[in-house]
Amino acid sequence: MMKTLYMIGGTMGVGKTSVCQILKTKLTDCVFLDGDWCWDANPFQVNDETKAMVHKNICFLLNQFIHCSAYKNIIFCWVMHEQAIIDGILDELDKNDCRIKSISLLCNEQVLRNRLLGDVQKGIRQEDVIERSIERIPLYQTLSTEKIDTSEKTLDQIVEEILLL
Repeated sequence: MMKTLYMIGGTMGVGKTSVCQILKTKLTDCVFLDGDWCWDANPFQVNDETKAMVHKNICFLLNQFIHCSAYKNIIFCWVMHEQAIIDGILDELDKNDCRIKSISLLCNEQVLRNRLLGDVQKGIRQEDVIERSIERIPLYQTLSTEKIDTSEKTLDQIVEEILLL
């Protein structure tokens, strides 16, 4: 059975998780993995060891989903701001019977700032994420992915666009 793996990247606050939660309900026999779930720690530490660990966790889980007959569609989202991150994950996956749809969600700086500020005010994120996320916006233009601008679209419109790819 041919499976489809949706790899959905984008900077923090662009709407990856929200889009993927809706996309999951529109696809049959679907499972969703947010890369952040593989690295949810306090304190959050970024170093060579934790980067290698999260990479192994993600690849292990995605391969488990690929090999599980219950799933036809697999959604994975994570920041994925460098082509090497995408390629590194794909290199570790069993893709023999798997179509890959690699997508980057984008939005303009003001929309991103407003979304993140709303999250900060709700206590969901720390304020330092705003500038870090904005700095990553241009990186997505260089990736070998389908680009979807989410700036002036509803979640349902973005999901429909993904389904048409």
